[in-house]
Amino acid sequence: MPLDRRTFLGTSAAVGAGAAIAGGTAVPAEAHGHGHGRPPKRYSFTVMGTTDLHGNVFNWDYFTDKEFDDKAHNDVGLAKISTLVDQIRKEKGRRNTLMIDAGDTIQGTQLSYYYAKVDPITAKHGPVHPMAQAMNAIGYDAAALGNHEFNYGIPVLRKFEEQCDFPLLGANALDAKTLKPAFAPYLIKRVRTPHGPDVKVAVLGLTNPGIAIWDKANVSGKMVFPGLEEQAAKWVPKLRSMGADVVIVSAHSGSSGTSSYGDQLPYIENAAGLVAEQVPGIDAILVGHAHTEIPEYFVENKATGKQVVLSEPLKWGQRLTLFDFDLVWAKGRWTVEKVGAQVLNSNTVAEDPKITKLLVDEHKKVVAYVNQVIGTSTTAMTTAEAAWKDEPIIDLINVVQAETVKAALAGGEYAALPVLSQASCFSRTAQIPAGSVTIKDAAGLYPFENTLEARLLTGAQLKDYLEFSARYYVQTPAGGVVDTSKLTNADNTPDYNYDAVSGLTYEIDVAKAAGARIVGLSFEGKAIDPAAQFVLAVNNYRASGGGNFPHVPGAKQLWANSEEIRNTIISWVKAKGSVDAAAFASVDWKLTRDGVPVF
Repeated sequence: MPLDRRTFLGTSAAVGAGAAIAGGTAVPAEAHGHGHGRPPKRYSFTVMGTTDLHGNVFNWDYFTDKEFDDKAHNDVGLAKISTLVDQIRKEKGRRNTLMIDAGDTIQGTQLSYYYAKVDPITAKHGPVHPMAQAMNAIGYDAAALGNHEFNYGIPVLRKFEEQCDFPLLGANALDAKTLKPAFAPYLIKRVRTPHGPDVKVAVLGLTNPGIAIWDKANVSGKMVFPGLEEQAAKWVPKLRSMGADVVIVSAHSGSSGTSSYGDQLPYIENAAGLVAEQVPGIDAILVGHAHTEIPEYFVENKATGKQVVLSEPLKWGQRLTLFDFDLVWAKGRWTVEKVGAQVLNSNTVAEDPKITKLLVDEHKKVVAYVNQVIGTSTTAMTTAEAAWKDEPIIDLINVVQAETVKAALAGGEYAALPVLSQASCFSRTAQIPAGSVTIKDAAGLYPFENTLEARLLTGAQLKDYLEFSARYYVQTPAGGVVDTSKLTNADNTPDYNYDAVSGLTYEIDVAKAAGARIVGLSFEGKAIDPAAQFVLAVNNYRASGGGNFPHVPGAKQLWANSEEIRNTIISWVKAKGSVDAAAFASVDWKLTRDGVPVF
């Protein structure tokens, strides 16, 4: 990796003996005293940050095969971010800016999938990853590792790392045998000031301990991921002792102090706020992982009383964080006098033609790929009414998941147990047409990056789970006409937090109050045995506490993999060649009022 001669880089090789230091001579401090009542020297600079880019270069949705759009008219992609970055560099002067990222870079779109699996960057004479090309062109200084960096295995990640002109940082991604950092823990960058001494800016990268669970298959026995707070407490004092004037943490971890993996790990998943509170010596934290927008948030450090600024730009390149630092030279060193944060919206600018031209060929290849025909369907299927009816298109997701889990458990201790499956109506516009089915049709059924797990549940726990799910419906008295536009999303529950479970039969009585709606719950024609054991094929979002459904996060995990469910669906359709709804569709659940079906 080419190193700027004014950069210090903490690499795993250099950790023990202090990092390799490249070039740059500092002017002796005493040469810069104020003397004679002159005003103190001041210097301001800006650190820009992105996070959770998830493979987005263009403002394009490969699942709908058109320009990205959402209700808030956000835009996505590094081509838009590049335009904002150029504006800030023009305004502040390039040398007065740094550019960093907080992880989840190489997974999430069909563009990133294509260069991991279809035309992999790991092949001999393989391509350069589009995210590496775009980030190199923009001129990133460093990026923290995200948990999704590990989805395609360590060889793909190492190849991506090699292709980047900047370090991937992960102070708490350790080699399982030596317990030394497996990636560079930090970067120290010397920033030249117009008058005298350089400012030494340290960026410490921290990633998510949940990698040990979510990507167990790829990292078990190879890497371990201790907690963010303990590793920050180890590294921040080292960075200060090496002369860092400013310490920034790039953390692939949310700010809320919560975990979605229960007691499976002794570490906190969303620990950025705790790092700010517990570890002295940090000036700012770029927050990632949680996919929320936090323009500016201050946390008081318990030991020093100092306010630490946190900022999380919205995912996929929808926002760019700016940390503005004001420094003052006093007593022979630079100190941070003030730091604030804000976010810029990428929908206010056009895409940078430098980036779109650079990657136009890769983009065209992936558009052709998603439009490939992978099979046929005997009938048209749609999610238009799937939020209130048991539709074949949702059964398709469930049959793929159940078959995948059954195959994974075959021959093992749990092979004889019945496999049930949960799925949600993620989008009310997804469809599988009659006739030719393309990759984008199949992938559009599952717009999220979820992976599949198998958890062990009892009949009683499943009933609780279904009652919780049924809160989604607005209580509707018997007799009157049902208006479907007012039937769902009770208490603002999103569609993706309503689960239909296949393999059981049940009614949801929407005339009853939430918590007492599941009627006639049965398995194979008999009332369910509360003590009976079942395997639930469930996505990792649910399994790790997403939506706050009961029992699943604490249930025994029997199996998990890191393949995205949407790609499992694509493979299934390819293998079958023909999708015949008659072969798998069944009405397992229906809405009723006092025993009378609503539809």
